[in-house]
Amino acid sequence: MIQVKRLTALLLALTLPLLAVAEEETKEGEAPKVAYIDLVPSLVGNYGAGPRLKYFKADISLKVTGTEAQDKVTRHEPLIRNQLVMLFSQQTDETLGSSEAKEKLRQEALKQVQQALNGEEGAALVDDLLFNNLIVQP
Repeated sequence: MIQVKRLTALLLALTLPLLAVAEEETKEGEAPKVAYIDLVPSLVGNYGAGPRLKYFKADISLKVTGTEAQDKVTRHEPLIRNQLVMLFSQQTDETLGSSEAKEKLRQEALKQVQQALNGEEGAALVDDLLFNNLIVQP
């Protein structure tokens, strides 16, 4: 009876490392997972100059690849939000008026986010920035 228990324990001890190696090999062969991080709540603020207040509201998602990048970007969300609010507050009616101007703003926002993350983590981490909703009240 004792011999059977020892033999079972020995077989278990020998097979567990093999299972771990097999699981690790399948993870390495998989493509990294793409994730979208929604900046919640929406970014809301004033933009432009002049006597009349102008408002914007932006729902933004950040596209990242891999869980490590997702964790790092989530950790730096306050910095990202600050960069984006500052960028939006510098806009004018012309830079928010047409779809071409909004695309240019989207690209500049992506650039700002990547620069901020590069300064903090040494890598851009964000593959793309998407406007899910962009409302302006001139």
